[in-house]
Amino acid sequence: MTLRTLLVVLSLSLSSMACGQSPDLRPRAVGDDAAGTGPTPAPAASAAFPEPPVPTIDALLEQADAIGPLKAVVVARDGVVIAERGYNGARTDSPTNIKSASKTVVSALVGIAIDKGLLEGTGQPIAALLREDLPPDPDPRLARVTIGHLLSMQAGLERTSGPYYGRWVTSAHWVRAALARPFVDEPGGAMLYSTGSTHLLSAILTRVSGRSTLALAREWLGPQDGFVITGWDRDPQGVYFGGNNMAMGTRSLLAFGELYRTGGVTGDGRRLLSREWIEASWQPRTQSRFTGDDYGYGWFLRTIAGEPVRYAWGYGGQMLYVVPSLGLTVAMTSDDSEASARSGHRDALHGLVAEIIASARQLSGPRAAVPGS
Repeated sequence: MTLRTLLVVLSLSLSSMACGQSPDLRPRAVGDDAAGTGPTPAPAASAAFPEPPVPTIDALLEQADAIGPLKAVVVARDGVVIAERGYNGARTDSPTNIKSASKTVVSALVGIAIDKGLLEGTGQPIAALLREDLPPDPDPRLARVTIGHLLSMQAGLERTSGPYYGRWVTSAHWVRAALARPFVDEPGGAMLYSTGSTHLLSAILTRVSGRSTLALAREWLGPQDGFVITGWDRDPQGVYFGGNNMAMGTRSLLAFGELYRTGGVTGDGRRLLSREWIEASWQPRTQSRFTGDDYGYGWFLRTIAGEPVRYAWGYGGQMLYVVPSLGLTVAMTSDDSEASARSGHRDALHGLVAEIIASARQLSGPRAAVPGS
């Protein structure tokens, strides 16, 4: 503040006190008019302190090197990769275990199977499809569990994830072990996040098609440019692990997300996934008690930086974000040796996406049309 400005402020203050008034030095918001005579213009002084420029996405990815477990990030807008970076020797095409983000891939396969008539729909009961693997004296509620309940984690069966995971994956028959879990809620009840539910979907896809889930993924999703599954574990009976241990690069994960952003159509115009299935997958059906986020068919739903975001999440910080309002798709892979929720790493990745969204809003140029729209 200059000496002249200081003298003016003191003069005004003394004048106010001489009239028996205390000077009101509190900041006032734009439009805050205590006298009711109309909106108050923004203080001229605010122009002297402009908001700092929003960092570019390239700059944000450079700064993200400080997020220790992060391995790679790829950002695309309207189908064009606008920034990417690998960390600590990792590359964006290096295969990584995407963990539970593979549940979202299995959800897509279920949607395609329904469109092809291999499954009747999300309301189809699973008991008849897995009859040979039902317990000897099944709980009557198993007859009410549907494809949709498995997709939205509302089967009601005790979870196979968390503290139950180790015992489940060391069992001799994963499908039968998942079906033999006791009911802890009614079918269609609260969300019970369970890899066993997605593994049952993988088994169902194998039964109704007569082919492995990996073969289906490579045929049905393979035409999407850049989508490649480089490895996938199987259970003791040879069923591919529905919901875990799928390997792909960060760029491949991004390509999968792009298929949803475009409404199910590839860059060369081929429809792989119906728009109706995408809309159904992004419809809130339940809510995670761990995050408070809504959940659809394999996708979490939340608002980030004021934008509706759909995201897939795998243990350790394997993340896929789709922001339809900005034409934005972001894929991230991380070291999978530690739970991202407990360590705070997941929140750091959400924060990075919030900054990417803010930066994307500053990008100029017309939005590209969505194929198939």
